[in-house]
Amino acid sequence: MVDRLVESDPCGLADVDAIRDLHRQLERLTAVVARATAVCESQNKWRNSGAKSMAAWLGRVANLAPGVATKRVALGRELRDMPTVRAAWLDGEISEAHVQRLCAARTTATARHFERDEAFLVEQAKTFRFSDFLRVLGYWFQQADEDGAESDAATDRDRNEAHMSRTLHDRWRLDADLDAIAGTIFATELKRLEQLEYDADLTLAKATAGEGPLYEMPRSAAQRRAAAIVEMARRSGAMPAGARKPEPLFSVFVGYETFAGRICELANGMVVTPGSLVPYLSEAWLERIVFDTPSRVMDVGVTRRLFTGATRRAVEVRDRQCFHEFCDLPAEDCQIDHIEPHAAGGATVERNGRAACGFHNRLRHRRTMPPVP
Repeated sequence: MVDRLVESDPCGLADVDAIRDLHRQLERLTAVVARATAVCESQNKWRNSGAKSMAAWLGRVANLAPGVATKRVALGRELRDMPTVRAAWLDGEISEAHVQRLCAARTTATARHFERDEAFLVEQAKTFRFSDFLRVLGYWFQQADEDGAESDAATDRDRNEAHMSRTLHDRWRLDADLDAIAGTIFATELKRLEQLEYDADLTLAKATAGEGPLYEMPRSAAQRRAAAIVEMARRSGAMPAGARKPEPLFSVFVGYETFAGRICELANGMVVTPGSLVPYLSEAWLERIVFDTPSRVMDVGVTRRLFTGATRRAVEVRDRQCFHEFCDLPAEDCQIDHIEPHAAGGATVERNGRAACGFHNRLRHRRTMPPVP
């Protein structure tokens, strides 16, 4: 079967339905390989080769990177104790990435809860887009092992590190590994400064192009990010001693019933433990978000700071990302679009707004779009 596909004309497989089915079959085949690998390991059929481990043998005979071979063997081993996950993967209903995250969530402390909730978690993996599934899994893990989740978060903060080294050609290489909150703080400011660099490039490109409709940006996105990091350092050096630092704003969600229990996540959707926020609370501001249903915001509290646009904010925290099925741009980077057009009398209120990226907002006005599920 695979030989026939390899030898076939790829144009005949370029239909969207065929591509979807091919990816599903690929996941099924990967699941078969993982399960068979685990059986081979358990029967010790690789030992006569003289390899130190199944992963070492597999890496050599299948020409795999050592890390890939190790993960593949471990994944097949974990599947023995997860029958519902195994069945869904063999059916192509979930991907290897789903299985890896589910395996990581099943620890010694959570094994009993995982056995009870396995069908629920697999159903979420089938139903939600991957980023939403990760949020569900994150909350499940916190409830299944609250002490362990807080301990892991504390350990995660202690693992923060950064390296900067001078290279052979007198350049500098920067590498950092940060926890969810610290990384978000850094990424948010980097993104803000990168946008300033982009605006400057866009102005220059348009001026250079003159009246023409096409223009070329003078720098790549990576080059603009590098410039933004340097600008971040320059601004830090220019800040007077004792100057007031920006203070974090935490949004508190109240009455959100889609997922029973507490909700504790960053604006970018990353789930964090309540204990992770404690070091920031002495300098943080709080914003109240009250829902009457999972899709309707009743009230957005004001912090008495320069925080305006409560209507837009209400749509952002409700939608979290672009409304379109095939887009996951964060709502804070989206436009807020009228569901019923303003020209047709649509009110500029939360219930008539939705987050829409620039592309899908423009697309809506060019042609009829398929209904959003």
